[in-house]
Amino acid sequence: MNRSVVRIKRIYEPAEPDDGQRILVDRLWPRGVSREGAGLDLWLPNVAPSSELRKWFRHADDRWDQFSVRYREELRDNSHLLTLLGLADDGPLTLLYGAKNEAHNQAVVLQEIINER
Repeated sequence: MNRSVVRIKRIYEPAEPDDGQRILVDRLWPRGVSREGAGLDLWLPNVAPSSELRKWFRHADDRWDQFSVRYREELRDNSHLLTLLGLADDGPLTLLYGAKNEAHNQAVVLQEIINER
């Protein structure tokens, strides 16, 4: 199995040559970003947290640990996660998200999951 590099970055940051495949992992399309300008290879909205979990979390630092646990539970039987894991085997991957909180968002959890396997 190829252990590829998995980066995370806000979708508002410009694409770079070493990004590899650029995958948006938000359920909602980010405000102010055109589909043409996003430089995406794939959008996986169904790998993102459920609307209920996202609304509960609100990127509040004090809810991060519980969010991470709940999100991992949601991902347990998620076929879209399997798609993402397969893409990670193909080379460099950049997980894109729209949240302002760079330390506490779903891309951080997904990066951890990919790196743990």
